[in-house]
Amino acid sequence: MGGMIEHPPGSKSDRRVAATTGAPLAEVTCCRDIPEIQDKLEPSNEPQLRPGHVLGGRFHIREPVGRSGMATVYRAEDMRDSRREVAVKVPLLSAESDPARFMRFQHEEEIGLELDHPLLLKFLPVNGTKRRPYLVTEFLRGCTLNHLGRDTRPLPEADALKIASLIADAVGYMHTQGFIHRDLKPSNIMICTDRTLRVMDFGLSSPPIRERSVLARLTTTFGTPEYMAPEQVENQSIDERSDIYGLGAILYELLTGSVPFQNDDPWQSAFQRTTGDPIAPRILNPTLSPQAEEIVLHAMQRDPAGRYADMAAFKADLDAPTRVAVTGYSERLQRPRWKVSFQATPVLAGVLLGVGALLFLVLLFLFTLARLSAK
Repeated sequence: MGGMIEHPPGSKSDRRVAATTGAPLAEVTCCRDIPEIQDKLEPSNEPQLRPGHVLGGRFHIREPVGRSGMATVYRAEDMRDSRREVAVKVPLLSAESDPARFMRFQHEEEIGLELDHPLLLKFLPVNGTKRRPYLVTEFLRGCTLNHLGRDTRPLPEADALKIASLIADAVGYMHTQGFIHRDLKPSNIMICTDRTLRVMDFGLSSPPIRERSVLARLTTTFGTPEYMAPEQVENQSIDERSDIYGLGAILYELLTGSVPFQNDDPWQSAFQRTTGDPIAPRILNPTLSPQAEEIVLHAMQRDPAGRYADMAAFKADLDAPTRVAVTGYSERLQRPRWKVSFQATPVLAGVLLGVGALLFLVLLFLFTLARLSAK
């Protein structure tokens, strides 16, 4: 989505940007020619804003540039700020009428306005009463990480480690502010034409969730199956280490050209990580260094206690891989075991529950009949 949002001189963002001048991705070979790729517009029968419409008396709508099942994103001009390009995200009416989806939309703006880091998508405050809900961010030009090098993966090892280090920097800042991202994936990472990077989509971000009720364990999980940590898949307590696993899964894909657990059913892929480990990266890409493999597998330990303690420790290894001690994670990997789950195999799980209930009733009937006969 395009141009950078300027910050007041002397602000925290101004100082951070100054500290990262020189384009963070300037030395990354796969980012020398970044294409501009817009998200595909999903079809919608809902009313849309037309080009030329002025939203809130301030944002001049130019064109739609993306649409999901929840919102449409428009390229617009901020008429109060030298007609600077911005992105305006407007929820679909169906999303507004769904309390859970609309809460996620509102939550994204609330979190976005609290965060202030040059590698996180910048949100603009909109003062006054809105006649309809919308949020405004900087407009970025470029492509998401899932498009970058798609035809030439795996990426060069140094490039992949550098990109992961920048993501760790941004998400580590979120952690210091009390938030975990919870949905790290390549499509939420923007690689910009000015060779900068943004982590986006804070709709699922939250403080750490230390406890889960029994009922919560039976509900649908939130996130993207291919990149979720095992504890997210099983609806257990989550904290900053869940993001470490997610970034480890992204790095695994950049280094091998494959998601960690290959399966046509994404939920089967998700539940495989709760019982086993991914294929060792150097099997898929023999050119990798043992240190790079060590870093990935350290981040993707099934038990959160076995992962990096925080993003700072993860980033330190990403920035200095030659100093990483090889402990042999790849020699201790275990193949995933098959597992029945409500999300991964709902029909089979339902059948098994039904059979179990029937057997219980039959046994109860036989027990009652035996007692009556004994009398």
